[in-house]
Amino acid sequence: MRTFPLSKVYTLLEPGPVVLLTTMYKGRPNVMTLSWQTMVEFEPPLVACVVGEGSYSFAALRATRECVIALPAAALAPQVVRVGNSSGRDLDKFEAFGLTPRPARRVQPPLIEECFANLECRVVDTRMVNRYDLFILEVVQAWRDPAQRDPKTIHHQGYGVFVVDGRRIRLPSRMR
Repeated sequence: MRTFPLSKVYTLLEPGPVVLLTTMYKGRPNVMTLSWQTMVEFEPPLVACVVGEGSYSFAALRATRECVIALPAAALAPQVVRVGNSSGRDLDKFEAFGLTPRPARRVQPPLIEECFANLECRVVDTRMVNRYDLFILEVVQAWRDPAQRDPKTIHHQGYGVFVVDGRRIRLPSRMR
């Protein structure tokens, strides 16, 4: 073993797939790329996510307390990166990057048609927002596109490096 720079530890512990987070603020939909989210509870499903304070989405999420987490398959990776490299303050990212907004059932922010799953969420805990930009979201409605079978997700390892899901294996588990 060799020492490893503490500033790069995050490249070892990516929390899950890269997702798209949609918000609706003052009647205007927006989408951002998000790679820092993780499940924190199963029922009800709770997700912790970090949305940077300086982002347009942070203001929208804090004000409206609603969002959609959309899960893109690997084929959308180029669009996902372009979304992440731009600001919703200056651009309609849905139009610019060919993403189709669709009405959600229980929240105002839109679903993304091209994604294989969409999770409608409400903010349920903001105690760590001021200190860590960390929101706790409850998934209140979930959608899955049955036409997208066995989608491969992308995982950000930092500095423009991504990994695509690989082969699945099954092992004994006590989880149901």
